Amino acid sequence: MKYFSFIVPLLLLSACLAAPTPEPTATVAVPIIIQVEENPYRPQSKDVGAKIAGAIVDNTSLVERFDLDPFRVELSISGSVPSVCNELRIDVAPPNASYQIFIEVYSLISKGVNCDNVFQQFEASLLLGVYSDGRYTVWVNDGYAGDFITY
Repeated sequence: MKYFSFIVPLLLLSACLAAPTPEPTATVAVPIIIQVEENPYRPQSKDVGAKIAGAIVDNTSLVERFDLDPFRVELSISGSVPSVCNELRIDVAPPNASYQIFIEVYSLISKGVNCDNVFQQFEASLLLGVYSDGRYTVWVNDGYAGDFITY
């Protein structure tokens, strides 16, 4: 009986205690592009028959465009392609898990076209779009171009 009188109050007290809940696990936010901008230099379906040629990138810069709503980043690229017959292409990949945006700049030339190999200068700029919150680094042809933060 002594044990019974000791155990019953303990059971009643334990019923008043809050049950332990598991700690919530932190979720890792995956960077995404919310709004894609029009890229006039994007790869196209007609590019399939063309020969890939290089492009020399001399200068890159990122400009935060707060005059746009929502704000976006504009990438400016200057450089040269091997001839006046080459068409410039800029392929913007979606951000990876490390918040890196890789951009490939190259040129194309139609097969069978003979063109003098005289370097042609180019200047191109394009908006990168609207991205989820985070700090993004931008890489053009594997070279660091800059970074930006979205909130």
